[in-house]
Amino acid sequence: MHFVDAKGILTSNNGTGMNIYRGCTHGCIYCDSRSVCYQFTHDFEDIEVKQNAPQLLELALRSKRRKCMIGTGSMSDPYMHCEEKLGLTRQCLEIIRKYGFGLAIQTKSDRILRDIDLLDEINQSAKCVVQMTLTTYDDDLCKILEPNVCNTRRRIEVLEKMQERGIPMVVWMTPILPFINDTVENIRPILDACVRLGVKGIICMGMGVTMREGDREYFYAALDRHFPGVKEKYIRTYGNAYELPSPNSPQLMDLFRKTCQEHGILYHPEECFRYLNTLPEKYTQPSLFDL
Repeated sequence: MHFVDAKGILTSNNGTGMNIYRGCTHGCIYCDSRSVCYQFTHDFEDIEVKQNAPQLLELALRSKRRKCMIGTGSMSDPYMHCEEKLGLTRQCLEIIRKYGFGLAIQTKSDRILRDIDLLDEINQSAKCVVQMTLTTYDDDLCKILEPNVCNTRRRIEVLEKMQERGIPMVVWMTPILPFINDTVENIRPILDACVRLGVKGIICMGMGVTMREGDREYFYAALDRHFPGVKEKYIRTYGNAYELPSPNSPQLMDLFRKTCQEHGILYHPEECFRYLNTLPEKYTQPSLFDL
């Protein structure tokens, strides 16, 4: 872990996204953020901490004329291990609440429960959407694919706590790894949990995974450790392709779409992103029956 003073904190095209940390300690074997294209100049697990993030965020939000949703977690999980000690994510949530902005926060970690009071308050005064990644229902397999973060069962428990508070939820069901967790036996119980929880949307970019330089090498090394022979199957099937669709994709996507349609869950990515990025002028907290 090392500390830097960042020049700015809101980094997306429309100035509403932020990453407080750079790098990750969750160890997910498929993580795209390891890719060379992101130009890390330090080890991925050597977390770069933007120590002035709260001050930068307050300066940015104070000067914004129009309230909007602030998103975080797309490139680096805001609830990594270092957040327990540093608390920068919580400080930023307090600033978002203070200035009346909305929040769309994405994580795989149950550490988010520490801040459920703030999430609730933001949702009551503006809008808060909690996004949780669920890729692998079997917890033993989950601990191989996503080793240094809580398992799927615990993440579902986190979402249950959000449901109790009436905080809207979106699930990221991606990536789905060919020859590993691309089965009906894996996808169906994840979808069933989403239905039971009343999630607003499920983001699925297709049943498969993407691979780039840096990410691919790390992934293949993990395959050699945990799934002997599967790397060779990937190479034979996909070569050096960027997109690696599951052979089971048609069947799994059909199951995904039908489940979402039957239960009124948003599933087109553009619809999900529109929901995440939209802060109504007069926001009414949804009841449990609306989630």
